[in-house]
Amino acid sequence: MTAILTLHSVSKRFGAVVVAQGLDLAVARGEALGVLGPNGAGKTSLFNMVTGALAPDAGRITFAGADITRMPPAQRCRMGVGRSFQIPQPFGGLTVFENLLVPAQFARTQPARDAERDCVEVLDLCGLLPRANALAGSLTLLERKRLELARALAGRPQLLLLDEIAGGLTSHECDELVAAIGRIRATGVTIVWIEHVVHALLAVADRLVVLSQGAKVAEGEPASVMKSRIVQEIYLGAEADV
Repeated sequence: MTAILTLHSVSKRFGAVVVAQGLDLAVARGEALGVLGPNGAGKTSLFNMVTGALAPDAGRITFAGADITRMPPAQRCRMGVGRSFQIPQPFGGLTVFENLLVPAQFARTQPARDAERDCVEVLDLCGLLPRANALAGSLTLLERKRLELARALAGRPQLLLLDEIAGGLTSHECDELVAAIGRIRATGVTIVWIEHVVHALLAVADRLVVLSQGAKVAEGEPASVMKSRIVQEIYLGAEADV
């Protein structure tokens, strides 16, 4: 399959702290890739470099065949890179529907009528259509997580980066969120998902990558990766952000 996202020897450090060490990674179009790693492994920094919030010290990042290493975040967004954040921060004074209109009109140049139609479709996909007219500030945690997901989708991304979106949910709520992500994946969107709720990640991911101190230490089929010696050593007896 053709890679939609590639990282070529990407490195980044903050003084003595290394968050990426010559990182090579390829994500196939339509794939669901799970990313694991202990605290400080460089997982969120990886997302920040892909979205343009953080510039790598060395290496190259390509998306859909274009070099985006030094491209501004807004341009990457318009190319089709979407992202959710660990802590949802919706516009609390706007309705759920209005929260989606912002990225729908910013990320794509389209008539207002088309943006509104897209927002309705995304709300339905994420199970939020009945709450379309509710103020975002009134939502439950699960609904805020769904809204975070919907806002990331409102710009119709080709690549969706999910950063610990299942955190803080009950088991039942997590199952509902996984089902929503499965529906999104069925539309053909490529997903890269950082998650500490491992059973949720394993329900979706085709492949896992494990990071430790900014380096890729394991990669492959999920069951094999989880059983690998190096992954067991990384997490054994340690507080892990997986």
